Amino acid sequence: MVLQNSLFDMSQFEIPVHKVSWQKIAKRFPVREPIIHVLNDTIQIQSRRYLGNKYKLLGFIESVVSEKCEGIKSFCDIFAGTGVVGWKFNNQNTKIISNDILHANFVCLRTFLGINELPHKTIFDKISYLNNLCDHNSNYFSYHFGGTYFTEENARKIGVIREEIEHIAETELEKNVLICSLLYAVDKIANTVGHYDSYRKKLDTRQPLRLLIPDIQYGENRNNEIYKQDANSLIRRLNCDVLYLDPPYNSRQYSDAYHLLENLAEWKKPKVKGVAQKMDRSHIKSDYCRANATSAFADLIRYADCKHILLSYNSTGKSKDERSNARISDDDILRILNERGHVEIFETNYPAFTAGKSPVNGNSERIFYCKVVHRL
Repeated sequence: MVLQNSLFDMSQFEIPVHKVSWQKIAKRFPVREPIIHVLNDTIQIQSRRYLGNKYKLLGFIESVVSEKCEGIKSFCDIFAGTGVVGWKFNNQNTKIISNDILHANFVCLRTFLGINELPHKTIFDKISYLNNLCDHNSNYFSYHFGGTYFTEENARKIGVIREEIEHIAETELEKNVLICSLLYAVDKIANTVGHYDSYRKKLDTRQPLRLLIPDIQYGENRNNEIYKQDANSLIRRLNCDVLYLDPPYNSRQYSDAYHLLENLAEWKKPKVKGVAQKMDRSHIKSDYCRANATSAFADLIRYADCKHILLSYNSTGKSKDERSNARISDDDILRILNERGHVEIFETNYPAFTAGKSPVNGNSERIFYCKVVHRL
């Protein structure tokens, strides 16, 4: 038996019906913690808590892309979330296409990856002005979210800042930057474990709200495209070298987990209900969290006009809570991807996020890589 060495240690085996190459990652990738440049009053794209955030896995993803996708000129992150994966590959020679259905994510994607020019001093002055606002009166935000997700004082300030942004933003891009700064600041003081399905019973996050300036690499954003659309609709109009997919894994909707940020970003002041104070989210529910996830994935792959497909889909093992289990089976993923080309699977151990109630055993992060042979 001859062992072949490359960037990854490789072993091959056959799965019934599908022939694939399985590559288990042997090397360790450095853990990158979010960094905030406090001295410069700036904040980085990765400095936000988000379920499924791939920041600590960027080394893993980059290694697969380097091994398999040479000379790429365009990279599409169609379930972008915070946008860190597209940001990793963002440079003057590579067009980044980022998309997310949530408006809270869209404004941050536009900020970090879509703006190529904006007066720094103007943003600095306006963020300084917003930080100095003070209002002792109740408002929409403090009425619904004060004393639960935030202290009353912080909730009042969040509400008055968001209202003032509507008045001082002179352009849509400037408005995006100010809202993005607010969303990142809110994340730092929220009385949660990182999402808004619930809040901690004890209100122990009492640090004051402080907005920072987003660290935008203007020179690298000139060719980028940012969208807020359903991925399956958008895919029919896109062309790219690399299509990176990071859809929801299970039945837990991101619109449920981040309803509060979505409410704050849109600022339509809708009616909210329930203990968690959620607004209507029916228009932003994902099919990838539902029973038809497999058919949605098949449709997406069928219309993907690209050279390489990378799908991040972790092996969540089996959870006691059925909502945490994967919606699309490995067999279905392989069957669907094999219709477009040769498939390889890269894997690295990585702990799954839990809220402490449903431990998950045997979790790993995988990338299903498909070199597209059958083009549209």
